[in-house]
Amino acid sequence: MANSAEEIKKFLRARRDAVRPSQVGLANYPGRRVPGLRREEVAQLAGVSVDYYTRLEQGRLTSASEGVILSIAEALRLTQAETQYLRDLLRPQPRRGKEQTPQQQVRPDLRRMLNGLHDQPAFVLGRRNEVLASNDLLDALLTPFNHRPPGERNLLRWMLLDPAARSLYLDWAQVTSEVVGVLRAEAGRNPHDPQIAAFVDELRSVSPEFRTWWAERTVVERTWGTKRFNHAVVGRLDITYEALSLPGDPDQILFVYAGKTDEDLEKLRILASWYTQSTPYPTAGKDEDSVQAQQDEAGEQDSRHA
Repeated sequence: MANSAEEIKKFLRARRDAVRPSQVGLANYPGRRVPGLRREEVAQLAGVSVDYYTRLEQGRLTSASEGVILSIAEALRLTQAETQYLRDLLRPQPRRGKEQTPQQQVRPDLRRMLNGLHDQPAFVLGRRNEVLASNDLLDALLTPFNHRPPGERNLLRWMLLDPAARSLYLDWAQVTSEVVGVLRAEAGRNPHDPQIAAFVDELRSVSPEFRTWWAERTVVERTWGTKRFNHAVVGRLDITYEALSLPGDPDQILFVYAGKTDEDLEKLRILASWYTQSTPYPTAGKDEDSVQAQQDEAGEQDSRHA
């Protein structure tokens, strides 16, 4: 991740370039050389001096009052998510070391709740888009995250790098670019998280689409919506989803999917039945400690046979 000053500069410039003069009531006269707004135009619309805005966009100021942030957000037509991102960038940040953030854990009661949702795919995402827990129907719909090794359960990595994901999502580019925007928002909230920085560097090195979307600096917050799938088992499937922040676990988001129509709901039931009959994996409803004990036992057996 870039330092705060560099990110402020790039973010404000990207958003300024994205606003057309006509959107803010300015004349777009012939011969205009910039695609978006000029700095002096942003300053005028925000009610600040040109010198102040110039220093801010150049990264020479790394903090601002809430009133100034909101004025600039209005001038640049920022979304609520983009406004919060700018607020995060301009928030004084304590300097911390490169310590690793604690590994996220899903509460056992929450896991049991996921497994009790038989007609609704559901999962919990962590701060870097890790699938921390998922129920069987989510695994049937997407891919069996819950049964992969911990380091291979990242939703965004799967969406970018697995060809199956591109075939599954009818709107793959839109959906995946939005998840990149979610990661951008998370990076703004945690600018000194070395694991987020390492994850971004990894994806930039392996995915040209990620490089393009990351450079656009679009910011997205998880809320609710609709997704369209073309599933190999049940065909066209439309679902609605809700993204719910978990009290007491601010870095974890619970996603619950539901069939958009009665036909979609029936397809989810068919998918659940198919997965139960065909999966080679143990049920996701097993107690996590039991699963871990089995893995430890398997490791001991491998050691004995080595």
